[in-house]
Amino acid sequence: MTGQPLIEMRGLSKVFRRDSVEIRVLNDIDLQVHEGDFISLMGPSGSGKTTLLNIIAGIDKPTGGELRVLDADLLSMSEDALATWRNHHVGFVFQHFNLIPVLTASGNVELPLLLTSLSRQQRRDHVVTALKLVGLSDRADHYPRQLSGGQEQRVAIARAIVTDPTFVLADEPTGDLDAESAEEVLKVLAGLNQEFKKTIILVTHDPRAAAYASICHHLDKGRLVRQ
Repeated sequence: MTGQPLIEMRGLSKVFRRDSVEIRVLNDIDLQVHEGDFISLMGPSGSGKTTLLNIIAGIDKPTGGELRVLDADLLSMSEDALATWRNHHVGFVFQHFNLIPVLTASGNVELPLLLTSLSRQQRRDHVVTALKLVGLSDRADHYPRQLSGGQEQRVAIARAIVTDPTFVLADEPTGDLDAESAEEVLKVLAGLNQEFKKTIILVTHDPRAAAYASICHHLDKGRLVRQ
């Protein structure tokens, strides 16, 4: 890839301290992510995958090293500035869906738009488009309890992309799904990457999920290895 990377890490480290015990979760991470990349981060539980994703999203901060995301120095930003930055640039997909049970699919997808200045009609148009992109136009008025696990996760993806974020961070998005539902979700992510050039970083322990990415990295005891 050429051009300025969207995300650049150099010598990144993360250390947690519990009393006198020091736990090194990430160690000397070098990583570049360019626009349109679909990257998977693989590794066993406790290898630092989610911590790395949270650092990219500005949810957590590294202990050492350099980090620039969209040419911004996240380490120097206040919490309020980080929150605003995330709302503009980051779409997050979680393992456990995190849908609001009393809201319909449309209502769940609309939630991030309530923080914007869009009109009600504009929000509705965005929601319709997002649900169409994940293949759930016919489930707009269904509540989470009326959806399968795979459909719930696709609603969660629609919610993540409804603001047209710069990149999507997916943390074990197929971890709670059966094989068929997992494949549906991964095809949606792959489609967003291939058709709309959406930059995606996928955390997974499943080689079948990682195979959908064009670039695979492996985290082993806090160190990043290109596969």
